[in-house]
Amino acid sequence: MDKEPEELQFLGIVGIYREAYKILSSYKKLFSQITLSLILPLSFIFLSHIKISGLIFSDIDHDVDALESTPDNSPSQNRLLHRIASEWLSFLLFKAAYLLLVLLFALLSTSAVVYTIASIYTGKDLSFSKILSVVPKVWKRLVITFFWTFVILLGYNTVTGITIFLILVISVSNALGITLSILIFAFYFVGFVYISLVWHLASVVSVLEDSYGISAMQKSRDLIRGKVWVSAAVFLQLNLVFIAIHIMFSVVVVHGVGVGIVGKIGYGVLFLVLLAGFMLIGLVVQTVIYLVCKSYHHENIDKSILADHLEVYLGEYVPLNGKAVQMESLSV
Repeated sequence: MDKEPEELQFLGIVGIYREAYKILSSYKKLFSQITLSLILPLSFIFLSHIKISGLIFSDIDHDVDALESTPDNSPSQNRLLHRIASEWLSFLLFKAAYLLLVLLFALLSTSAVVYTIASIYTGKDLSFSKILSVVPKVWKRLVITFFWTFVILLGYNTVTGITIFLILVISVSNALGITLSILIFAFYFVGFVYISLVWHLASVVSVLEDSYGISAMQKSRDLIRGKVWVSAAVFLQLNLVFIAIHIMFSVVVVHGVGVGIVGKIGYGVLFLVLLAGFMLIGLVVQTVIYLVCKSYHHENIDKSILADHLEVYLGEYVPLNGKAVQMESLSV
């Protein structure tokens, strides 16, 4: 990284992407290894989930359609009901396995990228084998942070859902209920984006500071103040690309009409590479935003102390020292 810590606070949207590009282009081999070992499998799991879910739902829809034309209490109906129940059970088990694998590889990928950029920031010598030895020790902290994010989002979604339901039930007119529900959903979306921003930044905090879990969320909330709009703009842009890849994969590979097997395989590989590259960029950008927020609040990370603590990850894990690494306020 060729910028001084004090200069990072002035980076806007374009500057953040440019800084991320410089990091990636300067350490192509290292990030390629991280991508192939962690991010590519994560992308494959995600796209495979879309394809397999489509196949399972296609079978369920076919059996449901057949059930409608089957006489009641007939052997055929019983067989179809049993088959549909088995298909739903298969889907739920598949979904559970998918979520566990995605969580595992997502947290491992985050740990690897954040640790790598922090090592680059401190000027440490770094190798892929070192990263792999560190990742299992770092990701456990991210699990706790993710758990608290899940609890917060679960409560947030539940309260919003109940509120909209009650409004639709007790409204004196359908038009009024729908209007109020749309307004509430708009506020909900803003809140959801904010919580997501805090979580992504908290993931970096969990790796580089002594805070994790709810304390990392609180630290992240404080850091993001003053940079909410820039962070939100980057977050929305990255998620729009993610949604676009999801939609294109579903249209072309999952439901592609007129596309042969060879064509679907080719497009599948293309979307796999695009998604893996996009995820890597997102993780690097996420870490750059953390450094930008630290700089904006004039909180300086002591590079030598951070380097020592990063080295500790290679041995028996010891939590990072808050006073040393969590920053000293710079006088301005």
